[in-house]
Amino acid sequence: MNSTPKNLQVIFEDNHLIVINKRPGDIVQGDKTGDMPLSEVVKLYLKEKYNKPGEAYLGVVHRLDRPTSGIVVFSKTSKALSRLNKAFANRDTHKVYWAIVKNKPKSDSARLVHYLKRNTKQNKSYAHIKPVEDSKEAVLSYQRIQSLDNYHVLEITLETGRHHQIRSQLSAIGCPIKGDLKYGFDRSNKDASIHLHAKKLTITHPVRKEDISFEAKLPDEVLWNSCKA
Repeated sequence: MNSTPKNLQVIFEDNHLIVINKRPGDIVQGDKTGDMPLSEVVKLYLKEKYNKPGEAYLGVVHRLDRPTSGIVVFSKTSKALSRLNKAFANRDTHKVYWAIVKNKPKSDSARLVHYLKRNTKQNKSYAHIKPVEDSKEAVLSYQRIQSLDNYHVLEITLETGRHHQIRSQLSAIGCPIKGDLKYGFDRSNKDASIHLHAKKLTITHPVRKEDISFEAKLPDEVLWNSCKA
């Protein structure tokens, strides 16, 4: 089920920003598929909620991969957009993800450093141990926080924000995310999702200049429901 103005999962809203819990399958911004992006859904939601005569302003601050769920921040003013863009570009954010993997990592916690090279034709990033031409350093830390019957739940803290970073780096240590065929999992999820969820985010409010934290509920799905949130 994709997000609509009627079922939109709003985590937070004020005059400057709106924070959404994205469902897997939602695209944040329009692409070649022509499917309605989450940004347009949020615009319609705001137009209806505030009975706006014209189109509501909405700025896309950052993105999540289509099969991923969790926190997405949009700005409601151009001033907030420029400040939030700067904060995300400068990594003045604290991002925490949860991932479900089948293979237990060798270490229960570790800091991973790889060099990711993006292949735009394949829409895929390849992780290398040492720098290669046109690669970018990718750093994350993970901790195994629980184990389910056949799977393991990792909490991941991002230090950099690279294309498909978590998916590529976990695959590189032999722990592809459940459902992620592109990065080595053996079968896809029925709904084309992957078990990767942007769970927590801390940013500095673009106007009030104070730190503000958000948390997104896990998707209502059998395996996620087995996790202790």
